[in-house]
Amino acid sequence: MRRRRRHRGARPRRLWRWPLRLLLVVVLWLLGVAAWIVYVGGRDQARPADAIVVLGAAAYDTRPSPVFTERIRHGIELYDRGYAGALVFTGGYGDGARFSESQVARSFALRAGVPEDAILIETLSRTTYQNLARSRDLLSDHGLQRVIVVSDPLHMARALRLCRHLGIDAVGSPTPSTRFRSFRTRWRFLAREVYFFHRDLVVSPD
Repeated sequence: MRRRRRHRGARPRRLWRWPLRLLLVVVLWLLGVAAWIVYVGGRDQARPADAIVVLGAAAYDTRPSPVFTERIRHGIELYDRGYAGALVFTGGYGDGARFSESQVARSFALRAGVPEDAILIETLSRTTYQNLARSRDLLSDHGLQRVIVVSDPLHMARALRLCRHLGIDAVGSPTPSTRFRSFRTRWRFLAREVYFFHRDLVVSPD
């Protein structure tokens, strides 16, 4: 009776298959999440609403950073086009700052001709979640419900996901231009948003 010869390399090859398959699934999943973030950031859903919520970004004393400037300008443009009658600026004080991000944004909007009574601000938030949570309270106090959220394209997916988490009736209108233009800065931004997507699945956002 002939014995079957064992192929010594067969079993090690089979042992490698599952890790490689798992790695492939993980890579495809991450690419899918990244593609979804890019897709959401490429859609402008602006429609008539009660308010336009501009998410905060860095400010340098009395000047908004280039990233924040783009957000503020887009919010003002939506206001001027009649999408909503109120502008909500968010963002608290940076370390050692004299003015909050939202105060800097309000000054920018006033210089652009937005009436003072059309601007609402909150000055306590430091994160995207806090931006939106404080905005929700502000909107509730003024009887405002439907909002347009303004931020950078790659930030929009997370912002809208947090809106759903907080019960805010929101659509997104990403800035048509972004300061994250180079491949390196866009890749870093996208990688950070992919990380936050997964973090928020296991840890309550704050």
